[in-house]
Amino acid sequence: MKRIMLTLILLMGIGGYTSYAQSELTLQECLKYALANNQQLARTRMEEDMGRYKTSEVRARALPQVSAQGQYTNNIKQQVLAVPGEFLGGEPGTTALLKAGTKHNVAVSGALTQTIFDQSVFTGLKAAKAGEEYYAMQTYQSEETVIYNVTQLYYNALVSREKITVLDANIAQMTKLVETTASQVENGLAKKIDLDRMRVNLTNYKTQRTQAQNQFQIQSNQLKQQMGMPVATSLELPKASFKEIESKATEVDFGGMSLDNRIEYRLLKKQEELQQYQKKAYQAEYYPSLSLGGNYSYNGISNKFDLLKSKSGGSTASWYDMASVNLTLKIPIFDGWARRSRVRQSEVTLRQLSKDVEATTLQLNTQYENAKLQVQNNLNTIKAQRENVDLANEVYSSTQNNYNLGLANLTDLLDAETSLVSAQNNYNEALLQYKLAELDIIKSNGNLKSLVK
Repeated sequence: MKRIMLTLILLMGIGGYTSYAQSELTLQECLKYALANNQQLARTRMEEDMGRYKTSEVRARALPQVSAQGQYTNNIKQQVLAVPGEFLGGEPGTTALLKAGTKHNVAVSGALTQTIFDQSVFTGLKAAKAGEEYYAMQTYQSEETVIYNVTQLYYNALVSREKITVLDANIAQMTKLVETTASQVENGLAKKIDLDRMRVNLTNYKTQRTQAQNQFQIQSNQLKQQMGMPVATSLELPKASFKEIESKATEVDFGGMSLDNRIEYRLLKKQEELQQYQKKAYQAEYYPSLSLGGNYSYNGISNKFDLLKSKSGGSTASWYDMASVNLTLKIPIFDGWARRSRVRQSEVTLRQLSKDVEATTLQLNTQYENAKLQVQNNLNTIKAQRENVDLANEVYSSTQNNYNLGLANLTDLLDAETSLVSAQNNYNEALLQYKLAELDIIKSNGNLKSLVK
C-alpha cells in the first residue's frame, strides 16, 4: 500500500515522469521529487509571486487614478444666520433670523489624477523590475540548496547501507565459524574459550549492525524531510555500484570556476543594482513633480425629500453640476537636509555591498580550490584503500586457512577479520568523501542543475 501511495505522490508531485510503479528511487528521481515538494522551496516560489505583484503595484502609480463618491445629507437642524432686520423690510436696529441652505442635499462626484512627471515613479518602476529578477534568483538559489542537500543525504544513506551490507557478510562468516567451532568443542577439538571469544565478536557485529541500521534510518528520514516526502512513506534506494563510482573517479573534470555562474555572486550584484535604484529614488526627491487632475460633481438640493422626482411630477429639487481641471506642480525647496542624509546612507550601503562582493569572491575562489584539493586527495585515498581492502582480504583468507589447519591461533584470525572490516569501511568512506568533494566542484562550476537532467 505504501508503495502505491509513493507512486501516486510521485505522479502528482513530479508531473508523472514515470508510468510504472517505482520501488527504488535514483538520485535524479529524488531530486525531481524534492524540487516539486520541498516546503521551503515552495515558500520561496511564493516570494517570487509576491515580487511580480509588487511590480504591478509600483506600475499602478504611473497609471491614471480614478475615484467616485456619492453623498446624501439631511440637515435635521439647519444653520441659522442673523441679519439686520431692515434687510428684510423690518425696523432698523432689529435682527432677523434666516435658515441657511436646504434640508436635503445629494452630491455625486468623480475625480481623475494622472502623473505627468515624477522621477521617483519612473525610478520605482525600474527598481520593481529588478526586484522581480532578484526574487527569481532567490528561487534559483533555493533550488540549488535543495539539490545540494538532497544529494549529500542520498550519498550518505548509500554508504551507510553499504556498511550494513559489509556487517551482514561478516556476521554470516562469524556465524558459520561459531557453528563450526561449537561442533569442534563438542568433539574436544577446540577450546571453549575460543568459542566464547567468537560469540563475543559475533554479538559486537550484531550490535554494530543495529547501530548502522539506526543511522541509515535517521539519514533516510532526513532525506525524506529534505525531499518534502511524508516520513511514513516507504523510500528505497537502489544498490550502489561502488566499483562504477571508483572507475568514474579517475575521469573527474574540474572544468573552470566562473563567478557569473555562482548564484551567491549574482545575488550580491543584483542587490547592488537595487541599492543603486534606491539611491536614485532618494535623489529623485530633489526633482519637481507635475500631475494633471480633473473633478466633476452633480448636486441636488431640496427642502422636501423629492430629489428623485421629475419637475413634471411636482418636484421642488434643484440640480446643478460643477467641473474643474487642475495642473499641480510641486517643487521641493528645503527639508532640513533629510533627502541628503538618505542619499548618503544609500552610498554607505553601496560601499558595504562592494566589500561583501569582494569577500564573497574570495570565499568562492577558496572553496573551489579547496574542492579541487579534496578531490585529488580523495582519489589518492580511494586507490590506497582499494589496495588495502585487497590486501586485507588476502590476509584474512590466508589466516583462515592456517587457522583451519591449526597453523594460526584464534587471535590472529579475529585480528585479520577486524582489519578487513575496517579496510572495507574506510574504502566506502573514501568513496563517500570523493562524491561529496565532486559535488562541491559541481557547485563551484554552477552546474548543480545538471544533476536533475
